[in-house]
Amino acid sequence: MKLYLNPSWQTILADEIKKPYFLELMDALDEEYQNHICFPPKKLIFSAFNNCSFEDVKVVIIGQDPYHGVGEANGLSFSVNDSVKIPPSLRNIFRELNDDLDSIFMPTSGNLERWAKQGVLLLNASLSVRIDTPNSHKHLKWGTFTDAVIQKISEEKENVVFMLWGSFAQKKGAKIDRTKHLVLESGHPSPMSANQGKWFGNKHFSQANAYLKLNGETEIEW
Repeated sequence: MKLYLNPSWQTILADEIKKPYFLELMDALDEEYQNHICFPPKKLIFSAFNNCSFEDVKVVIIGQDPYHGVGEANGLSFSVNDSVKIPPSLRNIFRELNDDLDSIFMPTSGNLERWAKQGVLLLNASLSVRIDTPNSHKHLKWGTFTDAVIQKISEEKENVVFMLWGSFAQKKGAKIDRTKHLVLESGHPSPMSANQGKWFGNKHFSQANAYLKLNGETEIEW
């Protein structure tokens, strides 16, 4: 499978993408995309990286896997294409964002590309999925690759904000070096978790911006 991964990340991950498991992963993806309907489109699998270079990463938001409905996934965690109805988890993210930053307007599009362009790495643990089948590509060793990405950011950068929403993301981010990064944890924004009082009021967006400002970085225009 052709690797649609921008040069900055190809350099940073040069050793990783030569490893046998990654080459096997690319072959397995080719087979999956040939024999099944999978999302996102091949060219968008690495969108999280292609919209946010390693040098620009300020915030990392970890999701589980892409949306599995037709036309939804665009390669960014929690994000959907412009014309797609905003999913419940993302609606709750926007609600918290509005409450936290005292905004007047709710976003009308669920496309988070504008966040990515400002240095928010919207990283799913698995970067692909079969139609209507959540977690169907978990066995393809995506997790090994995305663990390596998180480790690389943790080791080689400083003052990055990691947002870990829900137990899955918290386990995924367990090895982040908290002595030089800000790790924000809360419940997941899904309706079940949010309605149990584990999401709303976490104020992650204002905390992230305050930390970035304190460390001389430009704040994110959420």
